[in-house]
Amino acid sequence: MARYADSLLANEERIALRTRQHWLATLIDGRYPWALLIASFGLLIVTSGVGESPFKTGLGYAVLVGVVISLLWLAKVYWNWYAQDYIVTNRRVLKVDGIINKHSADSSLEKINDAVLDQNFIGRILGYGDLDILTAAEQEVDHYKMLNQAPTFKKEMLNQKHALESDLVRMPSPPLRAAPAPPPAPEPVAAPVPAPASSPASSAMTADQVTATLNRLADLRDRGAISPEEYEAKKTELLNRI
Repeated sequence: MARYADSLLANEERIALRTRQHWLATLIDGRYPWALLIASFGLLIVTSGVGESPFKTGLGYAVLVGVVISLLWLAKVYWNWYAQDYIVTNRRVLKVDGIINKHSADSSLEKINDAVLDQNFIGRILGYGDLDILTAAEQEVDHYKMLNQAPTFKKEMLNQKHALESDLVRMPSPPLRAAPAPPPAPEPVAAPVPAPASSPASSAMTADQVTATLNRLADLRDRGAISPEEYEAKKTELLNRI
């Protein structure tokens, strides 16, 4: 029958170690139902020597109720113990508790900073202990009380953590993105050669412009501003521009 914790495993995640609390924890957690059961049987022994009476009948019913309650209580304690799963995988440490209402908590191996194991004399003989797992946050501590095979659990957890870190180191890094090629240098653009400025002598003039200029020159000649020789020279120059 598949267990609930198995359904929480991711793809390619494998279980390295599975355990739960030591069986002695059931005696401690079940101390009250055990005490009630023992008291019920003790009361039954005491009342067995009493003669038939309404008092004995009442005690008999009380014993019956005590036995039923203690057995149901013990069944719950042992079922809860059986439903526990404390698992070390190749990726994390997984803790699952609960019978009907399940509670699960996990710590990634790469986030585990340290693990503190406490074992008393009896714990060393019977193979259990209290394990505290410190995560990277330094504020969260996963507490495993009376953990069965506690030294083995801690050793396997550290081995899997080391193996995971080694795999991450050996994993090839993604290729670096090539630097973008620099844009091509713009081709030098030859500066336009300025056209030589046209001299007044080489500039072409229309016939109307020449006529108007000649009229102004003739007026200057008539007023004596220029000599007839200067007028003839300017006239020849203007006629050459047509």
